[in-house]
Amino acid sequence: MKYYDLITPEGTNDLLFEDCIARKNVESIINEIFIKRGYQEIITPGLEFFDVFNLKSRHFAQEDLYKMVDRKGRLLVLRPESTMPIARVVATRLKEASLPLRLYYNQCAYNISPLMTGRSDQIVQAGIELIGSDSLMADIEVIDSAIEVLSKCKVEDFSVEIGDIGLFKELVNKLDINDIQKENIRSLIEMKNYPALNDLLDSIGNDKIIYSLKKLPRLFGGNEVFEKAAKLFSDEKIDKILSKLQTVYNDISSLYPDYKITVDLGMVNKTDYYTGIIIKGYIRDYGEAVLSGGRYDKLISEFGYDVPATGFAINVDAVAKVISKTEKFSVKIPDVIVFSNKEFYIKAFDIAKKYREEGLVTEIALFDNIDDVREYAKEKQIQKIVLVNENVTEVN
Repeated sequence: MKYYDLITPEGTNDLLFEDCIARKNVESIINEIFIKRGYQEIITPGLEFFDVFNLKSRHFAQEDLYKMVDRKGRLLVLRPESTMPIARVVATRLKEASLPLRLYYNQCAYNISPLMTGRSDQIVQAGIELIGSDSLMADIEVIDSAIEVLSKCKVEDFSVEIGDIGLFKELVNKLDINDIQKENIRSLIEMKNYPALNDLLDSIGNDKIIYSLKKLPRLFGGNEVFEKAAKLFSDEKIDKILSKLQTVYNDISSLYPDYKITVDLGMVNKTDYYTGIIIKGYIRDYGEAVLSGGRYDKLISEFGYDVPATGFAINVDAVAKVISKTEKFSVKIPDVIVFSNKEFYIKAFDIAKKYREEGLVTEIALFDNIDDVREYAKEKQIQKIVLVNENVTEVN
């Protein structure tokens, strides 16, 4: 007996008509932005070997991935994100290409989401990867591109947060703790769970580093954040990180004075391959970040090619869902319907072809009499009915 033939798997859904148009609209806007900035499209397989996502700098737990085996028994996964497959391509097929490389993608990602979170297991992600430059301008270009994407997609209200994962890494690496404890600290900072974070840090010690980590989730806002951070902890590496981040923040703020841009020193993304500047983008009426990214200078080296890189990805489905609440996307109504009896149906196809060449959306009537065609045209709001026999005539 079949139980699941009429439903979709958890975390997936069918898109119909207007939803498809909304998604395609967002994809078109984003693709045009990337192309005009000199990025070239890359498409990676939906299926990858698990080894691609089992690296030191970023490990995906098998239980979070959709898995299968190939004919040789090797473990495959549905692509959970696009940056690591693109890193593989850069380190192999594009290793001899001139740098910097500007690549963009627009493809599905698959992840097993926790139950009852409302998240989709299959989403369309679009993004860019800027390969081969560790310059300040590269970081600004990526953030500038991200803001343009959000602004051109016509979301009513959005904000962008900028941080640097290097600050957290520098602080936590000064503590004599194991990787599990580091991840617990990171997770609590990300969730801004102040009581649990304080309890955990108190159990580790009581010094200037501990105090700084306790304050990290509260350090968000404008330029005043850097003044507060400088008073917490200072050494050569941390001062350099904060100085660069402040420059990026001020430069982006000067480019977009009318947008909400903040700095968040408590932004500590779980994606471990990030090494420097990180960003997140939020839009009103969506409960989590729709855009995220940052610098990942060590990831590609794990595939055998040591080059710096930075980039971001945006959840196309989330953006399309939000803008559909305020912007109407309508299915195109046919301009013409062509009807003939069986004797002249080939002629009807030829006439329909000519209408389409003129740019009109044209249907062939699949009915036996003109009354049924009229009723159908009225229901579909088709304005013109063309009758094809010895002559070609418009009928009412």
